Amino acid sequence: MARKITVVGLGGSDASHMPLGVYRRLTSASALYLRTKEHPVVAELGAELPGFVSFDSVYEENSQFGDVYKKIEEELYKEASDRDIVYAVPGHPLVAEQTVQYLLQNGRKRGYEVEIAGGQSFLDPTFTALGIDPIDGFQMVDGLSMKREQLNYRQHLIICQVYDQMVASEVKLTLMEDLPDEYEVMIVTAAGGRDEKIVKVPLYELDRAAAVDNLTSVYVPPIKEEEQLNHQFQTLRSVIAELRGPNGCPWDKKQTHSSLKRYLIEECYELIEAIDEEDDDHMVEELGDVLLQVMLHAQIGSDEGMFSVDDVIRTLTDKMIRRHPHVFGTAEARDEEEVLANWQEIKRAENGSQQKEPFLKSVAASLPALSKAFHLQKKAAKAGFDWDDVNPAWDKVQEEIQEFKHEAKGADSKKVLEEFGDILFALVNIGRFYDVEPETALTSTNHKFTRRFEYIEKRAEELNKPLEDMSLEEMDSYWNEAKQKGL
Repeated sequence: MARKITVVGLGGSDASHMPLGVYRRLTSASALYLRTKEHPVVAELGAELPGFVSFDSVYEENSQFGDVYKKIEEELYKEASDRDIVYAVPGHPLVAEQTVQYLLQNGRKRGYEVEIAGGQSFLDPTFTALGIDPIDGFQMVDGLSMKREQLNYRQHLIICQVYDQMVASEVKLTLMEDLPDEYEVMIVTAAGGRDEKIVKVPLYELDRAAAVDNLTSVYVPPIKEEEQLNHQFQTLRSVIAELRGPNGCPWDKKQTHSSLKRYLIEECYELIEAIDEEDDDHMVEELGDVLLQVMLHAQIGSDEGMFSVDDVIRTLTDKMIRRHPHVFGTAEARDEEEVLANWQEIKRAENGSQQKEPFLKSVAASLPALSKAFHLQKKAAKAGFDWDDVNPAWDKVQEEIQEFKHEAKGADSKKVLEEFGDILFALVNIGRFYDVEPETALTSTNHKFTRRFEYIEKRAEELNKPLEDMSLEEMDSYWNEAKQKGL
């Protein structure tokens, strides 16, 4: 017959803070089990404790903490199968104790009575030692599993279970993703006990400035300088809202979705230029400018009560998860082609239309003409409307050039326009066979032309000669110089 498991807390330091009831439970237990014997209370009470069994060996036998805690849970059930037992853990049983949570979730279902008999957590003595009031805002996280995205640096932050240098190092690296290297934190050990120790260190020294053990926590004070969090999304969101707010910028408040369209296009092209230049710093700036346009549109949507940036992010996140079942689900995709095929199939299912839409309708109407030609051809090729190799495409270019030359001799400007468009369309098709996106290619050539022409201007200035007075031969000579210099 299954019996009772009584869980008590050893506290966060020595026995001087232990409640009398917990002391009596420990010293009178007929069967006592400790998650770890590495605790001041165990050494201090010494002979007053009955014979006990610790689970320290389980830590040595298992490399993953999840395995350790499940193993301890199963051992406790086995020991309590025919007698009542007492299980003692550091701190309070309900504060950062995974084994206790397992007992509460599963023990009662398996027929065991699980009683939480109390204990003192490390939190109260830690608040006292640091002189902080949690009412100002407080967050506690587990150093073994903390994630950057869960941390709130505007509140008191206490990181528990920093029991060795490896954990301290991981905590340091996570915090340094957001905070300056010199940011001061406090290492708190045995708070409230005779061996209490608080060491203030710059963040970069967290894992080597002081000894840590299983009674160690790290305290991160709230930030005082808001600009230290200027890299966080919420700060950007607040700035954009302020710019559009009653006391914001007249220009930003005046903008609409329509008025911002041209800026979005400009910023995208400037980003492409930075990518072509392989200039990382320029890319950072231009990516920021593109993001600014997204944030402004989202804030306008919020101001008008239509949508917010949360809706934008939620829609995108849902779509990415939904359209990547080979990553977030059970589907398989062996290569890029299968990924794209799955994407299109899921997209059609999302539209919910039984009537098949025109094959080329998915190509965005707002694309620049050259890019749109590229994507129209690529889409049509998926339906089989394409040559097997590039040679017929070259023949088509020659054909269109001859037709253009013929029409250029006449007076019909409309036909001249159409035939020149045909030449461009045919050249785009050539590029497609070589996986060259025409907008990107022409943008690169525009930049190259600008660099070389600016070189001609520079040479004209050096000769103190007006550019307009230069002959074509001179200009062409300097153009070739620029080309030889790799401009």
